Amino acid sequence: MQIYDTLFVVVVIIFSAVIHEVMHGIAADRLGDPTARYAGRLTLNPIPHLDLWGSIIIPVMLAISGSPLFFGWAKPVPYNPYNLRPGRFSEAIVAGAGPASNLVIALIVGTMLRTGSIASPIADILFMVVMINTMLFLFNLIPIPPLDGSKILESLLPNPLQYGYAAWRTRMEMNPFLGMGLVLLIVVFFGSTFGSYVFGLARLIAGA
Repeated sequence: MQIYDTLFVVVVIIFSAVIHEVMHGIAADRLGDPTARYAGRLTLNPIPHLDLWGSIIIPVMLAISGSPLFFGWAKPVPYNPYNLRPGRFSEAIVAGAGPASNLVIALIVGTMLRTGSIASPIADILFMVVMINTMLFLFNLIPIPPLDGSKILESLLPNPLQYGYAAWRTRMEMNPFLGMGLVLLIVVFFGSTFGSYVFGLARLIAGA
C-alpha cells in the first residue's frame, strides 16, 4: 500500500474512532452521566481521544501489511454506569451508540455512492470510508470484553445467564490485554473470513 493510501486509511480510522467514542459519551450524557462532558471528551478534536497503539501504530501496521482488516480504537470515553438512568438496557445503549455511529457514517457515504454521480477516483476513496466504518461497526460488536458487543450481549441474555456473563465480563475488563489478546487471535485465524463479510456488507451499503 502506498504511503498516501496508508495515511488516508489511518486518518479515516482515527476520525471514525473519535466519532465512535464521542457518541458513547453523548449517549451516557443523555442517560444522566456527565462524566465524559466534565472530562472534556465530548469534542471532535482528535487530540484528547488519540491512543498511541489503537489510533496510530496498529492501523499503520495493518495498512502497510496489506491486512484484509482495518481497525483501530481511540481512548475509551469515561463514564460511570451508576450514574445512568436505571434500566436494563442503559449500559447497552451507551455501548451500542459507538458502533451505531460507524454504521450511520457508512450508510451516509454509501447513499452518496448509490447516486452514481461521483467520479471513479473519488468513488474509490468514499468506498474505503464505507469499508472502514463497516469494519469498525462489525468489529466492535464482537462480544468479547472490552469490545462494545460484550455489554450489548449482556443486556440481551436471560437473567440466569446474564449474571454469570456479567461476572466473566468484569473479570476480563480488569485485564483488558487478555480480552484484546483473544480478539487479536480471532483476527489472526478468522481475519480473511471476517474481511469477506465486511466487504460484502460494504458493497451492499454502497450499492457496488
